[in-house]
Amino acid sequence: MQMLIRRYEPSDKEAVLTIYRDAIEEHINPAFMFAMTQPLYITISLFIYIGSYVMSGHSVILALISGGAWVGLIYFCCYEFYSGYVRERLHTDMNDIPGHFLSHPDNCFWVAEAEMDGRPQLLGMVAVECKNDSDGKKYGELLRMNVSSSCRRVGLGKRLAKTVEDFCRERGFWKIILSTSSTQRAAEALYYKMGFKLTLVNTQSECPQWMVWMTRAKILYMEKKVM
Repeated sequence: MQMLIRRYEPSDKEAVLTIYRDAIEEHINPAFMFAMTQPLYITISLFIYIGSYVMSGHSVILALISGGAWVGLIYFCCYEFYSGYVRERLHTDMNDIPGHFLSHPDNCFWVAEAEMDGRPQLLGMVAVECKNDSDGKKYGELLRMNVSSSCRRVGLGKRLAKTVEDFCRERGFWKIILSTSSTQRAAEALYYKMGFKLTLVNTQSECPQWMVWMTRAKILYMEKKVM
């Protein structure tokens, strides 16, 4: 498959937003399964089911309702962790990609395009935003790297990340930083393979703190020196 990585154009917006939304929200179910298989949550689930059954006078229906409410709460938290993040981004930088990423020479937004069934189709994206550290040195933050589910395991993610790395090196940035969630295992593995190192792990997110805790997810911060 011949893949072209090029700068974003306004006509790409609809396809880009679709890929972005789908690629982020596909982590909801894996995050839910991860949370529910943690020993703590298995114990809590059993306690709720059994406790409700005993306290309700051996009512199976009430036990199922109580347990279902607990499971539903976990799913809701996982849903909001990812879907809420998408909603926020769709009202900020992803709502005005040219204004946010293309109006400054040290920022950029790329899309990956390939011909499929005789017509061009967007299959991925990545962006970089210039930042300055306390010493005034420039570095880049890799953002919005997503690949369509129809184009996985063909090296596109690596090519997109390498595009950002080359861009940052050409502009004299001294490092690249990024963040990802602990449930995005494929992305985490790719970043490690490309030489990124883990610098911080925490649970800080735009979601309420209790909701992040319920998902059992962590935010991973990584960086790579390029100069």
